[in-house]
Amino acid sequence: MVKKTTIYDIAKVLNVTAATVSRALNGNKNISEATRKLVEETAASMNYRPNKLALALKSGKSNNIGVIVPRINTNFFGSVIRGIEDELNPSGYHIIICQSHNDETKELNNIESLINLQVDAIFMSTSSKNSKQFEKILSKNIPLIFFDRKKTMSGVSSVTIDDYSGGYMATRHLIEQGCTRIAHLASGDFAIEIFHDRHEGYRQALIDNGIDYREEYVIHTRSSISEGKAAVTELFALDEKPDGIFSSSDFVALGVIQELKARGLRIPEDVSVIGFANEPFTDFQELSMSTIDQFPEQMGRLTAKVFLEQIESPGMVQIDKKVVMKPELIIRNSTIKKKLAEKI
Repeated sequence: MVKKTTIYDIAKVLNVTAATVSRALNGNKNISEATRKLVEETAASMNYRPNKLALALKSGKSNNIGVIVPRINTNFFGSVIRGIEDELNPSGYHIIICQSHNDETKELNNIESLINLQVDAIFMSTSSKNSKQFEKILSKNIPLIFFDRKKTMSGVSSVTIDDYSGGYMATRHLIEQGCTRIAHLASGDFAIEIFHDRHEGYRQALIDNGIDYREEYVIHTRSSISEGKAAVTELFALDEKPDGIFSSSDFVALGVIQELKARGLRIPEDVSVIGFANEPFTDFQELSMSTIDQFPEQMGRLTAKVFLEQIESPGMVQIDKKVVMKPELIIRNSTIKKKLAEKI
């Protein structure tokens, strides 16, 4: 293992004190130009690299931002991260990405690690059902900004879409296509606000259109293709099978479509299916999927912009800005009835 060069090594070569080397490298005005230049040239020749963590401890700023997501292997979260990076990099910030895998304990461990790394802020799409573990972030005067999955907390900003409207418009679209027995697959616990809000939008759309809300048509899933297939098995064991399915996850909706096809059912003639997120595969699979677009890259950019605004304001941790983006209904072949499709 190659030993890293320290300021003490440089001082020994130049026969000066370590304090002199440190001041020269940090641009101290009490160090002459000749000494500063000599120290910098010697440091470069010895491949000296400053200890970034030590500098962060000293200055109180690391120029690193922690980003916690449930998982990175989706276009949605990948696009959010890209938006954050594109907005922050010109300001000299770098991001550290952590995955919680929808596990509260892992999320807490991620928070602890990022605090120990002296990050300048934490951006998070949370998987937690309570707010207790976020208090530690705020107690360290580290700005916390939620995106997508949030907890409503005083002094904490967030950037989300209107999930209630997204659930409402998806369900209303199915109703407009003639569906009267509409199931909802919730890909998360209702204690997490986005899944609660999408469900409430679904429920209200039914009520507003004179359709009964039925508990047996609401199934909780994880966000995976296999869970979508399992949900179809459960729904089609009912006496009254659904003729429309709204999933709060595109991946679950994909599993639904695959299982419906395996059962010989026609989509959308027998069952219409709509997802949520507008993952790329929804437009490029054999049967394109209707969905709700969340504009993830824009969400990432807005999250970064909220942070940059906060650090320019006094008492930045106490700023409480709630940005709510407008979702968009994307209509594709999984819900367009044949007669309507011919008109389009």
